[in-house]
Amino acid sequence: AGGGSLVTLPVLILFLGLDEATANGTNRLMVIVAAIVASYGYKSKGVSTHPYGLYFGIAATFGAIIGAKIAIDIDGDTFKRFLAIIMISVGLIIVFRSKSIASLDLPERLSGKYLVAALIGFFFIGIYGGFLQAGVGIIIMLLLTQVSRLSLIRTNSVKAFSVFFYSIAAIAIFALDGKIIWMVGLWMVLGSIVGAWLSSRWSVDKGDRVIRITLLIMVTYMAIKLWLDTFNT
Repeated sequence: AGGGSLVTLPVLILFLGLDEATANGTNRLMVIVAAIVASYGYKSKGVSTHPYGLYFGIAATFGAIIGAKIAIDIDGDTFKRFLAIIMISVGLIIVFRSKSIASLDLPERLSGKYLVAALIGFFFIGIYGGFLQAGVGIIIMLLLTQVSRLSLIRTNSVKAFSVFFYSIAAIAIFALDGKIIWMVGLWMVLGSIVGAWLSSRWSVDKGDRVIRITLLIMVTYMAIKLWLDTFNT
């Protein structure tokens, strides 16, 4: 279904009691490992987007540095309210979007004004990704399929590599400020592996839509709890 950070971030804040910036930083360990695995998987299958994946990753990295610094400095209650709004918005998109976001079978546009537009887009995606991360994959897919006209496979390959690339910078920013609990992050990585295996089996039995609706219910509950929690601090 996607949108794992929509669940893990509020869990870290609401149930583990981490402050907002530390939860945000710790969550990045799970994100970067998933991106590394996905990127390697596409490369092993011969899917190459070089050098454009690198270009987009660099553009996103500049943005991620800015976004991560904002995430560390922002007021905790403001972050919670912003996260709650994003959680419900992205949750609705995941549930009600079509089965795939894909461009028409047209020539790729990776030069001239289209390349410049994509690079600018990735810079701003990096700001958002460095700040929050949740739902960034959907934004990347929309940009690459509609502006650059990449196929869904090449889009996912670029997405994985660019998220991995800018996550290095984001993790460095959070780590330098002491906003990562490494042991918690490690357990999250292990948990995500088990969760991916269980969800893949469940999706076969129950269908992808059931998982999407379940995700929306969980996300809505935690978004409301996050919002209400801002009035108790």
